[in-house]
Amino acid sequence: MKTLSIMYVEDNEELRNTLSEMLAGPGRAVVAFATGEAALAASEAGTPDLLVTDISLPGMSGTHLARILVAKNPAQWVALCSGYEYGNYVATLGPNVRVLPKPFELEQLEALIDEINAALSPP
Repeated sequence: MKTLSIMYVEDNEELRNTLSEMLAGPGRAVVAFATGEAALAASEAGTPDLLVTDISLPGMSGTHLARILVAKNPAQWVALCSGYEYGNYVATLGPNVRVLPKPFELEQLEALIDEINAALSPP
């Protein structure tokens, strides 16, 4: 089984640490960042299977980070976390971009990870 690489970007340190621990597990490699700029710099070494990012970040927004990664890889999976409704706008970012409305349940994120694992697994 392939290890799913997850990049998690959240400026709230407590939330970042908690969710990073919850995301970690067998078959997953999680790397967390406080800023979009740090995540973008790390992506130069290779893009993750899944970017989970808060939209409202200091400096570069999560949406801007997602746009850059999707431009590099149009099949990039992204989960944008937001307390706001974005409607059809998200569909313009790429076919594998989803919104997790804040506050979201861990089950919602797990369902998305299951969807991604299914999509990335060979038939």
